[in-house]
Amino acid sequence: MTLWFLYLIRTPDNRLYTGITTDVTRRFAEHQRGKGAKALRGKGELALAFSAQVGERSLALRIEYRIKQLTKQQKERLVAGDGVFEALLQSLKPQAVKSD
Repeated sequence: MTLWFLYLIRTPDNRLYTGITTDVTRRFAEHQRGKGAKALRGKGELALAFSAQVGERSLALRIEYRIKQLTKQQKERLVAGDGVFEALLQSLKPQAVKSD
């Protein structure tokens, strides 16, 4: 199984870009070179604000979508490590079925 990661990149104007990848270091370097997301091209010096292992690609896609729906303040809380990411990730993982 390939492991996927979620990451947030901070731009010089303090915006947070959200993405997923199997290799955060490689993907961040690509963004810095202007490859990939148009939203980050020509924005200046980028900073990796957050990254975390998610697991399977399908889960990574779901959590990426949910995080993109968050407000800037909620994303800042996630970057600060207040448990927002863990709670979102847990809410998206399939729950084990209990048998009676």
